Amino acid sequence: MSVQDKPAAMRPIPAPGQEEPRQAGHSRLWRLVGGAQGPLIGLVLLCVVFALSSNVFLSLRNALNVVDQITTLGILALGMTGVIIIGGIDLSVGSILALSIMVLGWLPQDYGIPFWLGLVLCIAAGGLCGLVNGLLVTRARLPAFIATLTMMSVARGLANITTDGQQIVGYPDWFTGLATERHLGVLSATVGLFVALSIAGWIFLRYRTTGRNLYAIGGSVEVARLAGIKVARLTVAVYVASGLLAGVAAAVMAARLDSSQPSAGLGYELDAIAAVVIGGASLSGGIGSIAGTVVGVFIIGVLHNGLNLLGISPFIQQVVIGCVIAVAVTFDTMRRRQA
Repeated sequence: MSVQDKPAAMRPIPAPGQEEPRQAGHSRLWRLVGGAQGPLIGLVLLCVVFALSSNVFLSLRNALNVVDQITTLGILALGMTGVIIIGGIDLSVGSILALSIMVLGWLPQDYGIPFWLGLVLCIAAGGLCGLVNGLLVTRARLPAFIATLTMMSVARGLANITTDGQQIVGYPDWFTGLATERHLGVLSATVGLFVALSIAGWIFLRYRTTGRNLYAIGGSVEVARLAGIKVARLTVAVYVASGLLAGVAAAVMAARLDSSQPSAGLGYELDAIAAVVIGGASLSGGIGSIAGTVVGVFIIGVLHNGLNLLGISPFIQQVVIGCVIAVAVTFDTMRRRQA
């Protein structure tokens, strides 16, 4: 009787590090996607459905269009991932994006400052809003929902005050070229930025001690504090990072649209939360990954694109996205109950 024919209980146990190559490779691949296996399978099935429904879906031009469209949302979702991992929520990222994009257009136009400085202040404005969020949560002891809801209203109001609700049009050619010029005929600089930020976030959460501490905070704030983790400082840092990324997303949107509008980012906070949850994160905290978030962003982008190709009404698309979120949260609830 060969080893393969023997019952499992009679087979020799391999020494540590001596797993079968196929199983080891399979395990490494699963670890690489960071727990996003389910969402990844869902994305593949979604692509198959739309590919069979539309002849245009699998074209290179359409694929590049999807990637371009998800860049802004993707950058917002990266920041939201950290917030949700620590058990928080950030309802203000869409409004922070709007305030930041208006700062980018308003300061160079009305005060004549160099555009590069306006770009820096655009991102800094996002970081400042994130700092206020973090201090409201840690110092004022406000629930994250209330703190960020407050910032959502304030930032949106300030975005409209800067130019009395008027849009600003026209940016330097080199800036808009970041979103329109395709290097090697494929990817723009803004898409490359999203890829770089995703890789950096993945490395941070997976291999840095500070990144792993975020999971501990999401699992139990008290246990994390007793373990010596500086919970308040990390919480503020996470909200600041979310704000900074909202500022970066504002710059990316401005480059793509060649304009600044106070209505920019409307509803993006919900899409960002949806992407993170669809990607496998838990709203209770302690669970989530950059890989899952990226997959979740692609699921939302592919859904919108595919439904547009099929001529589905935008209102129906909102219903579909809502149903997808409900399914994702239901699976998360079932998973936690089983655990």
